[in-house]
Amino acid sequence: MAAGAAYAGARAMVTMKQVGLNVAGDPLMTLAYIGVKGGLVLVVADDPGPHSSQNEQDTRKFAQFAKLPVLDPSTPQEAKDMLKDAFELSEKLGLPVILRPTTRTCHVCQDVTLGEEGELQQGNGFEKSPGWVIFPSLAIKRHAWLNKQQETAREIFEQSPFNKLINGIGASGIVTTGVAYSYVMEALDLMGLEIPVLKLGTPYPMPSNLVLGFLDKVDRVLVIEEQEPVVEDQIIKLIWQHKRPLILRGKHGQLVPGKGN
Repeated sequence: MAAGAAYAGARAMVTMKQVGLNVAGDPLMTLAYIGVKGGLVLVVADDPGPHSSQNEQDTRKFAQFAKLPVLDPSTPQEAKDMLKDAFELSEKLGLPVILRPTTRTCHVCQDVTLGEEGELQQGNGFEKSPGWVIFPSLAIKRHAWLNKQQETAREIFEQSPFNKLINGIGASGIVTTGVAYSYVMEALDLMGLEIPVLKLGTPYPMPSNLVLGFLDKVDRVLVIEEQEPVVEDQIIKLIWQHKRPLILRGKHGQLVPGKGN
């Protein structure tokens, strides 16, 4: 239903947990190829723990699999702010966009500043087109387009206000994303430490130039994130591609709990 609304140019949003995304996976994978006209946002609440789910899954991995941009909020306020940007990004790219709040972002209370109320976009009606029918002849063309959109999304994320550097310069640095950013800042405050922190609100596609600029300023990097090492893996690839002589620690070395630990 949401896809149909987006085909007609309206903005639509669907909400689910990670196990619900499995059920929606079949149409979503094809929808990534077809694209959308109106903004389509999937709010998928992951449940590290798990606290109330049958399993643990990382929707950022699903976003990589489906080649869809994902935003990772650290607070309810940021989730609200990201939602507006997610709709705009969806319309700019012609792709569904995933917003991924996790348990501690969802199960918390916070006063939220709403800002100006926008106009409701109801679309201008569905227009018949062969582009809405994903036969193999179209899929092969759209696959190339979908790959290209990954780089466009990455370029947009380079300027995202949800990515920021905190605490200036130092020999050691931390890269973090989502609610793990809140944990990191609380821990640093309790220990009285000022360590450079790169907060990534856009874990996929990761803004490579922004991360490389941060890596050039440090000798050692610690990656803190919930569930799978999604950001860590992308940074490992970046370090290898650009031959950066860095020490990186995170889930792979089991310094940070995760991957079943």
